[in-house]
Amino acid sequence: MNIEQIKETITTVYDYPINGIVFRDITTLLENPDAFRSTVKIMVDKVAHLDFNKVVGIESRGFFWSAPLAYATKAGFVLARKPDKLPRETAFREFTLEYGNTSVHIHKDAIQPGDKVLIVDDLIATGGTALATAEICEELGATAIHTIALIDLPALGGSKKIAEKYGEVITLIDY
Repeated sequence: MNIEQIKETITTVYDYPINGIVFRDITTLLENPDAFRSTVKIMVDKVAHLDFNKVVGIESRGFFWSAPLAYATKAGFVLARKPDKLPRETAFREFTLEYGNTSVHIHKDAIQPGDKVLIVDDLIATGGTALATAEICEELGATAIHTIALIDLPALGGSKKIAEKYGEVITLIDY
């Protein structure tokens, strides 16, 4: 499948989770085996030129692509999770979503000085989640930070903010 065919498998839901939000529901993509496999393959191809040894998956929908990317690229897999989900000591950042506030946490020993990371999420809106994750990785000693996401909402400016601080942001689909 190509990008346009994959895009057609994503369902748009209006006013979810709150009024005024246009939610891009990727569960219909995940339910389509050809779309899911094709998406993983395209993402692997798009990051092949990057130098990284850790893939950081952002909870929860980023996990769907980060685990297969880590496997395919022979990189370590690191979880970036919501509060109170990781059992050991964490580094964390608070940030604002397009519809609320939260924080992201990573085990302090998951990123080592000199690690090069690829941050993976399903969607970039305001960029808050990916920026917070990148800042944690940087605090823990990462020397290179790359970002890939399935979907970009360029009108919200998140990818631009990330790119200004950490370089190229790779996305597959724009809305």
